[in-house]
Amino acid sequence: MFAEVAFPISGFQTFTYKISKKLKPKIQIGSRVKAPFGHRTVQGIVIKIKNSTSFSGKVKDISGLIDDISIMTPELWKLINWISDYYLTPIGQVSKTVFPGTLSTRYTPPKSWYVLPKSIVDDQSIELIENRAPKQFELYQIIWAADKPIKVASLKKHASNPLQVCRALEKHHLVTLFEKSSLPDVTGFTFDPIHKKVVFNTHQKSAVDTVVQSLDEERYAPFLLHGVTGSGKTEIYIEAVRHCLSQNRTAIILLPEISLTPQIAGRFRAVFGDTIALWHSKLTQGQRSWTWKQICIGTFKVVIGARSAVFAPLKNLGLIVMDEEQESSFRQDSPAPRYHARDVALMRATYEGSVVVLASATPSLESYFNHLNKKINYLHLPERFGGAQYPRVHLVDMLSDQGESGKFGQIISGLLQDKIEDRLKKSEQIILLQNRRGFSPVIRCGDCGKIVMCPQCNVALTYHRNGAQLICHCCGHNEIRKEKSCYHCSSSNLQYSGTGTQKVEALIEETFPEAHIGRLDMDTSRTGQGVTSILKAFSKGEIDILLGTQMIAKGLDFPNATLVGIINADLGLYVPDFRAGEKIFQLIYQASGRSGRSDKPGEVVIQTYAPDNPVIKNAAKLDMMKYYNIALSERNELKYPPFSWLAKIEITGQNKSLVTSLSKRISKALKGQYKGLDILGPAPCYLEKLRNQYRFQIVFKSKKTMDPNGQKLHRFIKSNLKDFKKNFRPGQNRINIHFDPLSLI
Repeated sequence: MFAEVAFPISGFQTFTYKISKKLKPKIQIGSRVKAPFGHRTVQGIVIKIKNSTSFSGKVKDISGLIDDISIMTPELWKLINWISDYYLTPIGQVSKTVFPGTLSTRYTPPKSWYVLPKSIVDDQSIELIENRAPKQFELYQIIWAADKPIKVASLKKHASNPLQVCRALEKHHLVTLFEKSSLPDVTGFTFDPIHKKVVFNTHQKSAVDTVVQSLDEERYAPFLLHGVTGSGKTEIYIEAVRHCLSQNRTAIILLPEISLTPQIAGRFRAVFGDTIALWHSKLTQGQRSWTWKQICIGTFKVVIGARSAVFAPLKNLGLIVMDEEQESSFRQDSPAPRYHARDVALMRATYEGSVVVLASATPSLESYFNHLNKKINYLHLPERFGGAQYPRVHLVDMLSDQGESGKFGQIISGLLQDKIEDRLKKSEQIILLQNRRGFSPVIRCGDCGKIVMCPQCNVALTYHRNGAQLICHCCGHNEIRKEKSCYHCSSSNLQYSGTGTQKVEALIEETFPEAHIGRLDMDTSRTGQGVTSILKAFSKGEIDILLGTQMIAKGLDFPNATLVGIINADLGLYVPDFRAGEKIFQLIYQASGRSGRSDKPGEVVIQTYAPDNPVIKNAAKLDMMKYYNIALSERNELKYPPFSWLAKIEITGQNKSLVTSLSKRISKALKGQYKGLDILGPAPCYLEKLRNQYRFQIVFKSKKTMDPNGQKLHRFIKSNLKDFKKNFRPGQNRINIHFDPLSLI
């Protein structure tokens, strides 16, 4: 017997190996194996099993299996093949994404020694160690006082080698030593169980009944759950999961941000107990390994997590919920496969016969368009849960405000400052959104005009006050700013421009010295426990003002938060990308929805320098339908999604002239191949240089009227670029293919 094995390499080539008699009963299509590859043993996946091979050379044996139980299901295997074909990615790379190489069902948690005092002991033994071994006697007293098992390692502060001492005590029959597996502690990633008494209104009951009916039919059914902020969408998910589990099926809940996980996990734990698994990038390797094994063996029935949780190896999957489905974090742009979790979820559900619920207060234009064209079932929750009212929104024109006050360059308007002061007096809480971290995004010399730039990227370094660091938010380059003068002209006239969360925090601390402030951004949330601790403190009322980036703008529910301030609503509004307006509208609308979610009335203050911009105006009115109609009209006129299929290829390399030349050759070879296809470029990317790589892109737009299913565009890209190394000889340059990209920058 022979097996065709695919490895996580950039090519589509597979390799033939012999299956030994020992492994023959265990290996099947989709098995992860170890096999010799060159001078190494590499992990791969079996894609075919056959009785003979036409290969005339020496065929090596498969070395062994990665897993001790089967983790592949027919449905997951179909999904892997679809991802490989659709996103033009070798199946070995796809399988590594679906089943990360660092995870295995053979994982066993590390064991630790524990010591327990014996209930009946010989007094002579105690007297003996007291006289002859004072260190043993000291530890014995500690162990006896605890009267419960103690982790031996915790005794290191009392003895340099506590295990040796405990073994001596065991010989005297004073204690019992035993080993116990140390299961990873994941309690730091979730709130305590959040219990609620829920009485559904008419709209919620209708939505639940519709989803439950589809679950009963056990067939593929996609839904768009469009519920205004605070409409109780989480309770809909819970009822759907409850019914799913009653059918002995499993469920996946996808969230866009790690910051949403603790609160939702706490709510789910209150209902479903310990059957919930958390899955996201902040877990340690031990936590990931243990959680993944438990998912594989069926301990967990519900997985809550970020993008990659869509691949959770659950069996008999009945439900996938994607909360805040419009969020760009559901898209993986690097490494390959460059997939969108929403599309993968829909495809997985078709293979599994599952229900998919795409949920949001501000759905993506694509999902909204599919609802208008009856391609997805629509569920609407038009009212806030429990009778809560929409917040009152104030739009502040910062130019006019500064002109009237004479205070130019101010960060907090007079109105927002007054509102904050009022809420603090009432012991109510405030959420402030500034979607840019650091202190100052730009350092400019006032004499020569030069900006301090990243040496690896064509972007300005951001000044972070903590540690006086300059950090590139694209590649992570950082340096300590020791000199107080310009690198170019040695002038000391340096201007720190722009506003990040650290600058806002400093201003708030100065203005409201009695307030307790919490900041949540990438700098303060390096670990999942860091996120959870800040959100827990805000939930308990230990923090008065929660300041942060977009991490705090979605999904969070704090009844005592009655004021939301958006410091600069214009950030990102003028980025040259066709989705810029949609993203800003969604961010403002979602952030506004954090206010007034209980019986206390809420207010929102939106600060802007462009009050007449349609995005800002309609976001301030919380008028989603009007803005979406405007946006759809613009997209239709410019032939952008959802009225076309979009793809782009990104050409990168260290030599700008070679990248430019290759881009032109590719563009020339591809133009004019079928009617209805627009090819834009080549042109430099908006961020032309990243991580010492120059970037050019070519964009393809295929009109849906000429290409209803996108198959023409897909065949076109596949036939021309699947074997791009042979067709275009890129040398050291790379070509990355993006289907359905969310951004053109």
